[in-house]
Amino acid sequence: MIQKTKESLATSLKKIMAKKPLTKITINDLVVDCGVNRQTFYYHFQDIYDLLGWIYKTEAVGSISDYKTYETWQQGFLKIFQYVKTNKSFCMNTFNSMGRDHLEYFLHHEIFNLLINVVDEVSNSSSLSSKEKEFISNFYTFAFIGILTSWMKDGMTDSPENIIEKVERLVNGDIEKMINKTTQLHLPN
Repeated sequence: MIQKTKESLATSLKKIMAKKPLTKITINDLVVDCGVNRQTFYYHFQDIYDLLGWIYKTEAVGSISDYKTYETWQQGFLKIFQYVKTNKSFCMNTFNSMGRDHLEYFLHHEIFNLLINVVDEVSNSSSLSSKEKEFISNFYTFAFIGILTSWMKDGMTDSPENIIEKVERLVNGDIEKMINKTTQLHLPN
């Protein structure tokens, strides 16, 4: 029942965001559309931004959880792009509002988690410290977020598949090279 109520509130928020900027949406708008009372909303979420974060976490995270390896990271990124394209008005409304921080936080968190798994896998036999692994993962995380947000700003005209194909060509083998170069810096002369 709790999950169903959360999903109903999420559906209402997405529906209202198709017509109205996030900053103009009130709790009252949501509860009226959803058919619940204010107390029910506050039982589940602190505010609209908490609901927004829950939507991104539950809808998009589940779709990439199986793609956190060196062989499958491309499919994980493709799922993120497809989610954004499928939910274009919702994501663009978030992107163009105060909710942008929530979207960027979500993207950074999920992409970083995907990449840190890849870096851990590829660097398994190297002597990289956790700080070095985090640096490499952050480097690629910000690059991918930049590509995604640029694509969003440009109206999402290119297909997610085409973008991922280009990204794959650009970075194919680069994570391994970066790990090897970083490891080389620590070898005694």
